[in-house]
Amino acid sequence: MLDNQALTNTERRTLKWFLGMFYVTYFFYEVFFQAIYGPFLSGEKALKPNIINIGMYVMVLALLPITLVLLKKGKLFFVKYFFVFSYLFISISYEVLNVLYSSEEYKSGNAVEVLFLLFSPIFVNIKFFRFVLVALILKYSLAGLLLGTTEVFFPITLVLLLSVIAYIILKRFQVYVSAIRSSYNDQLMGIVKGVIATIELKDPYTRGHSERVAFYANSLARALNQYSETELASFYNACLLHDIGKVNIPDAILMKPSRLNAEEFEIIKSHPVSGAEAIQKVNGLQRDIDVIKYHHERWDGKGYPDQLSGEETPLLARVVAIADAFDAMTSSRSYRNALPLEEAYKRVLEGKGTQFDPNLVDVFQSVFPEWAQFHQSYEWSYKKPLLNHDTREEVSR
Repeated sequence: MLDNQALTNTERRTLKWFLGMFYVTYFFYEVFFQAIYGPFLSGEKALKPNIINIGMYVMVLALLPITLVLLKKGKLFFVKYFFVFSYLFISISYEVLNVLYSSEEYKSGNAVEVLFLLFSPIFVNIKFFRFVLVALILKYSLAGLLLGTTEVFFPITLVLLLSVIAYIILKRFQVYVSAIRSSYNDQLMGIVKGVIATIELKDPYTRGHSERVAFYANSLARALNQYSETELASFYNACLLHDIGKVNIPDAILMKPSRLNAEEFEIIKSHPVSGAEAIQKVNGLQRDIDVIKYHHERWDGKGYPDQLSGEETPLLARVVAIADAFDAMTSSRSYRNALPLEEAYKRVLEGKGTQFDPNLVDVFQSVFPEWAQFHQSYEWSYKKPLLNHDTREEVSR
């Protein structure tokens, strides 16, 4: 997926185009067409703005600095809704007051309202398109009710017809964006899998570890019901790369067939920071860099690299901590056999409130049947060793 910064920059540029086209169209229609060109064609004198006209122009112009203030406050994705709603509120107020307190007949808005509808697809946002469509229909309907006129039927019909065109354009944009996103994700996944293959060449016994951890962690994160599919896809990629820092670990340490000494363990503990540094400039992975850096932190603060405790560790990193430990216990390594699923399940529960987030352990219990089924159906590609070392250390590595 495209990262947040790219999305923000795209939204900002699109909004600038939208605002620029709005003000050019609005004042061209009001000043040139309505006040000069229209009267010229009918042989009348150019119209002079009254106090109601001037008040509307001032309020419409005032929308620009207000919009800029909202942008500075980080309300980027809210601004377009605010702008459209504010303009339509000013517009209907002007139209009603102009009919009630002057001799002019009802005039159905400004040509810029057509721009609202036809340009709404450039944001590639179906919610915004619907908002504009409903807001325009409500505006004309309300004007018709307040003024008791049927003149609003034509603009409402025109809006409905133009909405069909705008919707077709929007759907085409969405198809193109979806194709670009799929291509980007495929390329990113190819890079990720290539890196994983390089890591696993160093240690055949870890082959498939990243893939299994990604499945377990994604399953647990999905069960939390607070992440979108896009966020889960990004998280999955980060999980695949959670051990990328191990490329810096000497083979003699990584594949040592016995317990590590203190010095060797300190070297192993460097891999989360090395991994985070390795991907910090990779577009599409920055948002989940904490997953790589902090997946060995513990709930009780005895983990590494920063000894974070409790909720100081990002939630998704705490998710990976459980997934990583579970797979470490249930897969064979060069120095010991895998634990039975039931024993690994028991040890995760024993780590509740000490090594693992207690709330996540509760969720883990609910998804364990899915994990067990995946584990049992997984195609293991290595021969299990004949060793029988205790695997409890694997939970804390």
